[in-house]
Amino acid sequence: MNDHLIPRTESAYSYPLLIKNLLQAPLVAAPDQEIVYRDSLRYTYRTLGERICRLANVLTSLGVKAGDTVAVMDWDSHRYLECFFAVPMIGAVLHTINVRLSPEQILYTIDHAEDDVLLVNSEFVPLLEQIKGRLDTVRTFVLLTDDRKPVAGSIPFAGEYEELLAAAPTSFDFPDFDENTRATTFYSTGTTGLPKGVYFSHRQLVLHTFATVAALATPLTHGRFHRQDVYMPITPMFHVHAWGLPYVATMLGVKQVYPGRYVPEQLLELIARERVTFSHCVPTILHMLLKSPASATVDLAGWKVIIGGASMSRTLCLEALQRGIDLFTGYGMSETCPILTLAHLTPEMLARPAAEQAEIRCKTGIPLPLVHLRLVDEQFRDVPRDGQSTGELVVRAPWLTQGYLKDHKASAKLWEGGWLHTSDVANIDPHGYAKITDRTKDVIKVAGEWLSSLELEDLLVHHPAVAEVAVIGQPDEKWGERPLALVVTKPDQQPPVTEKQLLHHVREYAEKGLISKQVVLLRLRFVAAIDKTSVGKTNKVALREKYL
Repeated sequence: MNDHLIPRTESAYSYPLLIKNLLQAPLVAAPDQEIVYRDSLRYTYRTLGERICRLANVLTSLGVKAGDTVAVMDWDSHRYLECFFAVPMIGAVLHTINVRLSPEQILYTIDHAEDDVLLVNSEFVPLLEQIKGRLDTVRTFVLLTDDRKPVAGSIPFAGEYEELLAAAPTSFDFPDFDENTRATTFYSTGTTGLPKGVYFSHRQLVLHTFATVAALATPLTHGRFHRQDVYMPITPMFHVHAWGLPYVATMLGVKQVYPGRYVPEQLLELIARERVTFSHCVPTILHMLLKSPASATVDLAGWKVIIGGASMSRTLCLEALQRGIDLFTGYGMSETCPILTLAHLTPEMLARPAAEQAEIRCKTGIPLPLVHLRLVDEQFRDVPRDGQSTGELVVRAPWLTQGYLKDHKASAKLWEGGWLHTSDVANIDPHGYAKITDRTKDVIKVAGEWLSSLELEDLLVHHPAVAEVAVIGQPDEKWGERPLALVVTKPDQQPPVTEKQLLHHVREYAEKGLISKQVVLLRLRFVAAIDKTSVGKTNKVALREKYL
């Protein structure tokens, strides 16, 4: 086959797929477009380009070289966006630290990633003081502040971010190197055991950006992301590069708004003031925004929102549609960079009633370009795509992590059989739309029959008195397992809903044949709150331990 390789002129430029090349188009086509940080800062893409060069000069002056790791502890900010580019563009690795982990877990991830330089927001300095004496690899600290005020403590900062940038040159000659060079590292939320490090190359991030742009630009109107949009992430930038959307937004040259810490009133104020049209978040964040008293005065019509990280209920979807929000699901994992599918609707689907649309918008969706999804059984045989038969989703795409950092055993398990295993149970309908029905570890086996915890949760949250619910399996001598529903009720519900009423509500669905009759074995418990992971997902590992 080597005889068929194209001949290459010696002086031809190979154009490696590097993150620096995502910046070329916006700096030419949209140099005066705005980037906004809360109510604190507003500058143009032209300035962004200069600040990225300044940051590169600062880092290299601090001794950062190719292959070193630069870590960041910050809220969603313009600084984080600058790090998304400057750090990998000099050949270093960007480690986005999950600031919602415990101090011990943060210490583990810093040491495991072998961070050399740490950029830390002043709000996290007290946390860092707790673990400073046990950091084995970090040699330099840089302070991030919004007001440039000094911070008390014993950490020897090399300087404050803005002051260091102000003194640095506005140009930098970013080198070419192999596109397969590692660009980023971050850690899974670690609901069980130690957090796992996943990593991505320049090539993977660029291809993920291109495929996401293609998928989001395909619809005529619904769920479309284009240059006239105003983008604001409501997914932490430390988590899978905020789903990769900051790279997409930057390449397109759209106006970007970064909100800092997530406070409902501030988020809604930014949406209104900056006329935000495109965002992404987990269901709990959207629920929080819609229930905030401040949302009553904000026009949300036309706001396009990708929901991911957890299943979206039809109730939440319908409530958002009533407010004019163009809501749809996106699906992926930490290990997949992350976007694999989007639940875009066809024009024919958009003509259907809202209740029917919600069924599709809540599905996992159809694959992005270059994504190959399979649905397989326990023997790795393909499962029929009939919308009913279930199996595990396995996937191939050019941007999937190639393994877990320093964990060969877990990496081999992740890629068993040459396909990345999602551990998600799903079905796929004849139109190609996938729907996650559960995690392989969260499916409940009752009397030899599988019962989906997600479907049961969706039915319960339909009850007007239910605010939130999580369903787990409990061991049972007779039935193998029995489902336990942990229910948070709405505080203003009068009279309070009873266990008997909720069980009757679920059994009505079973009598209609909409869910397995094994739900008659459902137990129910009212709780004040449901445990979450650091990125807002229901923590079923913790719930199973608590209610075993």
